[in-house]
Amino acid sequence: MRFMVIVKASKDTEAGVMPSTDMLTAMGKFNEELVKAGMMEAGEGLHPSSKGARVKYQGGEGSAVRGPFPLTSDLVAGFWLINAKSLDEAIAWMKRAPFDGGAEIEIRQVFAAEDFGEAFTPELREQEDRLRAQAGKK
Repeated sequence: MRFMVIVKASKDTEAGVMPSTDMLTAMGKFNEELVKAGMMEAGEGLHPSSKGARVKYQGGEGSAVRGPFPLTSDLVAGFWLINAKSLDEAIAWMKRAPFDGGAEIEIRQVFAAEDFGEAFTPELREQEDRLRAQAGKK
């Protein structure tokens, strides 16, 4: 199963405070453990919301608002994309992440093709496979 691990933003991440060398070293070690265990597909930090935008859709039209956005629990500072046998395994691994000071993460399972049932027709599956191959994700 694939899981997205969402690292919640904090006052520091929204202020653009970069991690210390010690934190980068600890995170590099943790990421290396995930890679050696065959779990990590991706992991990245994100710039503060002041460098981003939100697009809202209504009536088939999109409108954009540029950040910064108020610090709420929906702001994201980074993520991992991991493979785990279960949510419990993902939790066990993420409990080892080198965070402190009230940091918070969220773990969400990524949909797989079979989750969509009959709505995901063979034609749609073929299109998805082709697009993933073209994007270099396979």
